[in-house]
Amino acid sequence: MSAVDVAVVGGGPAGAASAIFLARQGYAVTLLDRARFPRDKVCGEFISPAADALLNEMGVLAAIEARRPLRLKGIFLAAHGERPLWVDYPPERPGGSPMSSLSVPRLDLDGLLLQRARAVGVQVREGFAVTDFRVRDGAAVGVAGKDDAGAGFEIAARLVIDAGGRNCLAIRRFGLRKKRGGKRGKIALAAHWRGGRRFAPYCYMHIQPPGYTGIAPTGEGEANVVLVVEGGALKGKDPEEFYRRTVLAEPSRRALLEGAAPMEKVRAVDSLAYAVRTAPIGGLMLVGDAMGFMDPFTGEGIYLSLRSAKIAAEAAGQALAGRVSSRQAIDEYRERRLREFRWKFAISRVLEGLIERPAPCRWVMRALGARPALAEDLVGVIGDYFPARKVASAGFLLRLLGVAAASAFAPAESGGTRPEKIPAGSPES
Repeated sequence: MSAVDVAVVGGGPAGAASAIFLARQGYAVTLLDRARFPRDKVCGEFISPAADALLNEMGVLAAIEARRPLRLKGIFLAAHGERPLWVDYPPERPGGSPMSSLSVPRLDLDGLLLQRARAVGVQVREGFAVTDFRVRDGAAVGVAGKDDAGAGFEIAARLVIDAGGRNCLAIRRFGLRKKRGGKRGKIALAAHWRGGRRFAPYCYMHIQPPGYTGIAPTGEGEANVVLVVEGGALKGKDPEEFYRRTVLAEPSRRALLEGAAPMEKVRAVDSLAYAVRTAPIGGLMLVGDAMGFMDPFTGEGIYLSLRSAKIAAEAAGQALAGRVSSRQAIDEYRERRLREFRWKFAISRVLEGLIERPAPCRWVMRALGARPALAEDLVGVIGDYFPARKVASAGFLLRLLGVAAASAFAPAESGGTRPEKIPAGSPES
């Protein structure tokens, strides 16, 4: 049985980032994933602008940029028949250059992260399914499982990080998923589309019952189209037919995708938007989606995974250096993560409730259209480089309510900033 300082379960962004940050502290790290890469995942495939700094710190941003990925300059938002908004990302600092978000297929991103992990000394084991934790004296001391040839393995570790996603081993073994107060779970249906006209460099968000879509351009005439609906909306329906019919039912979305068609079968992932309890043992940290998942409308899942991985690695380093116990490190990690993202989680819950209520949503759309500065503040928070308190403050809410009240009975005078010569709701020609 081999022994390491840290065993990381899961080779997605959270697991790879955790492994990279710990290896750079000088610890021996083994990362295991049941899949062999490249492998695809359902994902919005656009990354919050604030992630650039983390990717650069990890030493992977240059490799991503070498692939010449698309850079998106803002968000297009259409909701419940209101006039659409084009909102550019504002500058990170007054007078600075506008921020942009990366649009990177997961097939490329995950592979580049694992490549970087190997380069900094992480032992990456693909095709290794972890099926159990080894526990002694109330703490995880390793992992066990089988590789894809059927051979069993065990790895002893001073610390275990489970970054296995929404259905990770820790959630399943210890029953950590929290119920959502009677709310039905959501499901995401996704496929890449090809054949349309050239898209403007924006992330396109469309809100229209029975759900919403996020459309991220990924290449010339190509885009990743993710539809999110309540799980019950699919009952008794064929997912392929439901997905295509629903996506094309909304007029501006239909215009955007004119001439395009899915390149692949629709993929689905459920159990969106959930929280988890703390694992009942020491020596086990949960990172990324294993720690919970917000409604994906705000689109910062990858940034949250990368940032959480850094926080976890810093806390884990304290335990591995003998300065604190593993339980103290886990508590510190959870508290720091909650402290940093508490207001962002609150905003996500507010937006989730808003998009499900057409009348208030239309009201807010008019306010944002009438005052582009408010829309830019909101997009800056969603992009993770403005503090969430900027829009969770009483001042922002009062300004929004004031503008909304003034524009409730009149059409908005502005549709927000938008690319020149591109009709609202249409792709760049």
